[in-house]
Amino acid sequence: MAREAPPALVEQEFILNALKEDIRLDGRGVDQFRPLNITFGEEYGHVKLQLGKTSLVVRISAEVTKPRDDRPFDGLFNIAMELSAMGSPAWENGRSTDYETHVTHVLDRVVRHSNALDTESLCILKGVSCWSIRADVHVLDYDGNLTDAACIAVMTGLQHFRRPDAVVRDGQVIVYGVEERVPVALNITHKPLSVSFCTFNEGHNILVDATRKEEQAAEGEMVIGINNGGEVCFVSKFSGASLDPISVVEKTDVALLKVKELNTQLDKVLQADLAKRAKLGMADESRAANDR
Repeated sequence: MAREAPPALVEQEFILNALKEDIRLDGRGVDQFRPLNITFGEEYGHVKLQLGKTSLVVRISAEVTKPRDDRPFDGLFNIAMELSAMGSPAWENGRSTDYETHVTHVLDRVVRHSNALDTESLCILKGVSCWSIRADVHVLDYDGNLTDAACIAVMTGLQHFRRPDAVVRDGQVIVYGVEERVPVALNITHKPLSVSFCTFNEGHNILVDATRKEEQAAEGEMVIGINNGGEVCFVSKFSGASLDPISVVEKTDVALLKVKELNTQLDKVLQADLAKRAKLGMADESRAANDR
């Protein structure tokens, strides 16, 4: 399996010594994210995200299926990620890695287990049929902090996605195409995001949104999942020196601030895209009326 060469010892020492002076190689502050850019494809739920040089694509899809026997009133929701050689030479096509498992676990806990998507609203007919929503994450280029980038993209995709309308007639489920009925937005109950902190120098230096080189020099990582209301839905310290409780509380406050900033940015790009689609839709209707 191909692996990236670890950074030179001199390079690691340079990063660590700079951090002791609160200096990052790219000039950012310790609590500053890299520039975030989000664009949408033609289909609802198709999101391309770029965070610094880390870029990925998320596609949200829906299909009608049978609910689980133990949850007859609930629909299904799954997040799938596959790391390939396209994203990094350290990854091999078709082979799962510990890092892939780690990121998928965090996404699952922050988004799915926190009930960000109301799965009860996905039920069509109790115990018979429901919507199964799937979020596929494809990494195009990896330069650090894949966890936060993927979480932002998945939450953006869920808010952007529109599923086909469906009704039940005489016990039969009828699904309408988007050209027959206006598609339906998913019911998002809250908007949690993850904020990842890398620790250095025995926990004395803690950074958000680490680049790949910073991650390679880091001694540990802590991830906090939180929403705009300050409700913490996930906290995990994976490795490295222990952190004192005061530091964890302080970084939770930082995470809340960052999530509010990120969600404000996401709301703007979502509203702009949906307004653009509505305008194009009205233009299409006008052209059709003129043709008639």
